[in-house]
Amino acid sequence: MTNWIEKDVPIAEIETLLENGYEVEVDSPDGWVGVNYFINKGIWEEYVLNINGLDAISCNENHLFETSIGWMSAIELCGKGEINFLTKDGFRTGVVTRTYEKVPIVDINVNHENHRYYTAGVSSHNTGVGKSLFMCHCAAANLTRGLNVLYITLEMSEEKIAERIDANLLNVTTDELSMLPKDVYDKKIQRINNKTTGKLIIKEYPTASVGSSHFRHLINELRIKRNFTPDVIYIDYLNICASSRIRAGSNVNSYTYIKAIAEELRGLAVEYGVPIVSATQTTRSGYGNSDVELTDTSESFGLPATADLMFALISTEEMEELGQIMVKQLKNRYNDPTLHKRFVVGIDRAKMRLYDVEQSAQDLNQDIPVFDNSGFGEEDEVRKMRKRKLKELIV
Repeated sequence: MTNWIEKDVPIAEIETLLENGYEVEVDSPDGWVGVNYFINKGIWEEYVLNINGLDAISCNENHLFETSIGWMSAIELCGKGEINFLTKDGFRTGVVTRTYEKVPIVDINVNHENHRYYTAGVSSHNTGVGKSLFMCHCAAANLTRGLNVLYITLEMSEEKIAERIDANLLNVTTDELSMLPKDVYDKKIQRINNKTTGKLIIKEYPTASVGSSHFRHLINELRIKRNFTPDVIYIDYLNICASSRIRAGSNVNSYTYIKAIAEELRGLAVEYGVPIVSATQTTRSGYGNSDVELTDTSESFGLPATADLMFALISTEEMEELGQIMVKQLKNRYNDPTLHKRFVVGIDRAKMRLYDVEQSAQDLNQDIPVFDNSGFGEEDEVRKMRKRKLKELIV
């Protein structure tokens, strides 16, 4: 039997507890939830949430709080005056301010589909490796190649997704984006317009409220009313969609439900002949694993069974410090998944961008035994080759 001790600890102390082998749970609006992963996010400009009667919460611009008008980041809340925040005692009024100080920021990831926990009594959204950032970067890259992109979000707001894609295209931080002088902004936009022929439409839906039938209606409506046909569709993200075949609240397990959503989205992709890109979470063991496998997919193994191409985004503290993230192929129906099985890309979270890194970073992630890079056994191989050549000449 596990002995649990309940006490208040600073979030930074959770790292030590996890490293020492403790199982850690934190309080949340969904009850006690397990902590999967701790991450040191480095030095960021500080934003502070103040609510009367509660400790002030120091965070960076991307930290998400649950408000009466949905999830909002600290940078979105700053300057908006009093907002109602979800706390342990219900909704309470608070204000987010910017200190302009640089401070170390840490965060955690929790094992629950709602990804939320209480920080000093306020409902916060856990950190992520970067699945939304990855999709926003890919969407921006598609646009610059002249493709029409439909981005469907069930987690973040339309404005937040648009801000991320704008920051990527304009090569500025999300913080700088709101402070650019109009003439500078206009020049950057004009340069983007000159080299970008693709169109972008972002559509936001409430979490778990829509599925493939709603997306089908949206695609048809965009084609008729706006003469827009997507070349690629991003859905952020699969696990918080609804199934169009299984009624909400039905007595089905998560394996069946998530598998149904995956099959419906794949069917939609085949119907319209367009790739659909989405994301999922890993299991609790997968969060701390530097070598994620298909079996680490959360909620349903039916999802990887349905997907045509699947890869994992892997981040460790060491890679986070280097500004890098590892991509590992898990499944590929179009090519050999062992070809470029792992590779590393740079990640600039402030500008919502990915970039190529030096070849030396890739060499550290070759998926081959170490002795294959040595000269061990070389002499025997050369001798065998000579014998084969001699035999060929004799024949």
